Amino acid sequence: MDVKTFKYTGKQELVYTNNSPDTLRRVFYHLYNNAFQPGSEMDARLQTIADPDKRMVKSFKSGNTTVKESRIATLKPNEIGYLNITNFKQGGAVAKTTVSGTELVVDLAQPLLPGASATFTLDFDGQVPLQIRRSGRNSEEGVALSMTQWYPKMAEYDFEGWHDDPYIGREFHGVWGDFDVKITIDKSYTIGGSGYLQNKNEIGKGYEDAGTTVAKPKGKTLTWHFVAPNVHDFAWGADPNYIHDKVTGPNNVELHFFYKNNPEFVENWKKMQPKVVELLDFYDKNVGQYPYKQYSVVQGGDGGMEYAMCTLITGNRSYGSLVGVTAHEFAHSWFQHILASNESKHEWMDEGFTSYISDLAMETVLPAKVKAGEEPESPFKSAYDNYFYMVKSGKEQPLTTHADRFDTSTMYSISAYSKGEIFMAQLGYIIGDKKRDEAIKRYFADYKFTHPTPNDVKRSAEKVSGANLDWYLIDWCQTTNTIDYGIKELKEDGNNTKVTLERIGRMPMPIDLIVVYDDGTQESFYVPLQLMHYVKDNPYPNLKRTVLKDWDWGHQTYEFTINKPKAAIKVVVIDPTELMADVNKANNMVTK
Repeated sequence: MDVKTFKYTGKQELVYTNNSPDTLRRVFYHLYNNAFQPGSEMDARLQTIADPDKRMVKSFKSGNTTVKESRIATLKPNEIGYLNITNFKQGGAVAKTTVSGTELVVDLAQPLLPGASATFTLDFDGQVPLQIRRSGRNSEEGVALSMTQWYPKMAEYDFEGWHDDPYIGREFHGVWGDFDVKITIDKSYTIGGSGYLQNKNEIGKGYEDAGTTVAKPKGKTLTWHFVAPNVHDFAWGADPNYIHDKVTGPNNVELHFFYKNNPEFVENWKKMQPKVVELLDFYDKNVGQYPYKQYSVVQGGDGGMEYAMCTLITGNRSYGSLVGVTAHEFAHSWFQHILASNESKHEWMDEGFTSYISDLAMETVLPAKVKAGEEPESPFKSAYDNYFYMVKSGKEQPLTTHADRFDTSTMYSISAYSKGEIFMAQLGYIIGDKKRDEAIKRYFADYKFTHPTPNDVKRSAEKVSGANLDWYLIDWCQTTNTIDYGIKELKEDGNNTKVTLERIGRMPMPIDLIVVYDDGTQESFYVPLQLMHYVKDNPYPNLKRTVLKDWDWGHQTYEFTINKPKAAIKVVVIDPTELMADVNKANNMVTK
């Protein structure tokens, strides 16, 4: 790495095993750096989408109009990103390569048979772009190098075929591998990122083992040697003015922190570190044990983005914001870098589940202050509010939409983060919180290191609960069907009260209903959903619960009887927890 020109050269040797039943005649690589060039697909998207990422555009006034200009469009030749590939060989034989935007298409010299392995070698040279999105140089916070998506990266091939998505601006997918990486850079720079440093006592800078002597490097550069086993990415940040701290977390995991020596924010970084220990403990207990022995939190050039065994985040933040962004990006380790669903096709599985577990974690490690006499706000309130906003906008697209195909950035974000988070929060309403928590652990245990699909999430929940949940996956994820139930009528029936419920939205749900009587007593009623063939545990164990006959989808109304006169009833309410994402709560309650 030449830190003065921001250009770098490298050699890559990749041993690739074809674990599929198919014969491969071509392979694909990602060349992500090529996105940061005027005229790229990413540049074109910034210029045409209604609400481009604010970090990636410049805004200025032209008369009475605010114009947004792509920052990529104005990059000069010495500011762009690129990745050039030469000398590609398969087992020593030359293979034909073709560059297609941010992809490299390789016509193999020899077909790769099922179960066979091949060694691919290549030379590459790149230029680090001005920091615009995720990767880049000279960020607004003064970080020299954010080296993410920086190398020729093999595309994933699985039962669906090649996942060779161009880099337009959204998410990533990768192949599991064992990385052995050597980075030669100016010796004044400190590197933090993926993997285990193999030559600590040569490097020093806080890495070295206690009581050892660090060899003084000769010359102007140092070579850092990292090994990262069983990961699908490798990222790093580098700067000559990093502070490097290290603490030990549960299961002897080393937690590393790299941040600029900015006096205004150093205290926040120091104060945050024990909270990351607590976060690791929370995720270990509520998802599954972190399988690596290292994780790095690196101040880099982006708001926050997860990578293998590390995250790069902006660091000039308040204490609460610093803990919050780290909680979210660290949680990605479980859902994106251990489970590793396809972010481009099923972005909600990663962003949504990460948001769910990190919001719960934040409630534990940094609870919000609540005024006396007030109930604490649900950790999922923001997600539900965002979802209801999206529904009312009329611009919702189903969760099956590819991450690059959303009409607006706002609808993408709400779908991936908020609706994905509600999938998990609402699953607790459907099968019970305890079973939902078991399902998360089962999902992690069964599918880690496998690239799971939406059906795998559903099957984990079905296995631990016994419920049929295909309807939930279909309606919530594959359609824009909404939930809307209402209390249509309370009618006197002698000394009893006949209750009529109605399903107004297309999406079915089981129904929890609470009745409050004039004497202050309460009673719950549960209407199972016929499609589920399941009765969940009583979510209100202190209340008498009546399990009623199930309700099928075809009948839009449902009747049952309360064995008390209407005059004795004060309130009837559907789902007082509000975990069911009912889009019209006005008809969910009847009061005297």
